Amino acid sequence: MKFNLSPIDVVEDISKSDFELNYLNPRKPLVIKNMARKWPAYQKWTMEYMKDVVGDKTVPLYDSSKADPSKPINASAAEMKFGDYIDLIKETPTDLRIFLFDPIKFAPKLLEDYIAPKDLMGGFLDSYPNMFFGGKGSVTFLHYDIDLAHIFHTHFNGRKHVILFDYKWKERLYQIPYATYALEDYDVENPDFDKFPALKGVQGVEAFLEHGDTLFMPTGYWHWMKYLDGSFSISLRAWDKSWAVKAKSLYNLTLQRKFDDFMKANYRERYMHWKEELAIKRASKALEKNLPR
Repeated sequence: MKFNLSPIDVVEDISKSDFELNYLNPRKPLVIKNMARKWPAYQKWTMEYMKDVVGDKTVPLYDSSKADPSKPINASAAEMKFGDYIDLIKETPTDLRIFLFDPIKFAPKLLEDYIAPKDLMGGFLDSYPNMFFGGKGSVTFLHYDIDLAHIFHTHFNGRKHVILFDYKWKERLYQIPYATYALEDYDVENPDFDKFPALKGVQGVEAFLEHGDTLFMPTGYWHWMKYLDGSFSISLRAWDKSWAVKAKSLYNLTLQRKFDDFMKANYRERYMHWKEELAIKRASKALEKNLPR
């Protein structure tokens, strides 16, 4: 069984007025094919190039195992030299990923290779944008970004499967309380609607990114990603204009995160079990009320 997924809108290019009217203001996802083809990175950013410019920095690696209730959400599973990791994902399927790594800090020359799409919107946040690397078959669990930024996510050197859900479906997706991710006990590609009935009827969009494709993910969008090849991406983040969204972002990054880390450290499995049970109760309640309408 599958989610009710529609294909994402895809354009070769888009004007600022069309982007604002049809995607930014209504907060609707989009794939832009030609944006990164204008960047030097489109030709330069190969696996070997990344190895050469970043070098053998030791990097944290993440796998697909369920989150440890005693650790922060971004706790790593292992470490490896960056060059060794690139060699690994070029040759071998693996669930190991590099998450929120900043190679540009180690290789500032990469700053010359991409162009933030300021012709479409303002408010870009990062001097050193994050990059994400994954082996064939590795999966990024279903979540939304804690800072609630708009994301321009550009993929390189392979293919990536992406499934997106509007923020309004958070209860039906079994959102874990005081966190920005969903219950990890169901398979996003093949959800069990008998075991997790609130998932049935949830509507999303689906994309298959190829080298140079840029995905626009509006603020708060839930996303699940699977690397179909060993490959990597860069995310450029921009503020939403809404002060309510900015206030929610600040709350997420400060009070909510600190509370969650404190409770994990002190109550561990008891706290995680309570959160999972509450996620299930909230999902059932939302289903009964047929939310969102």
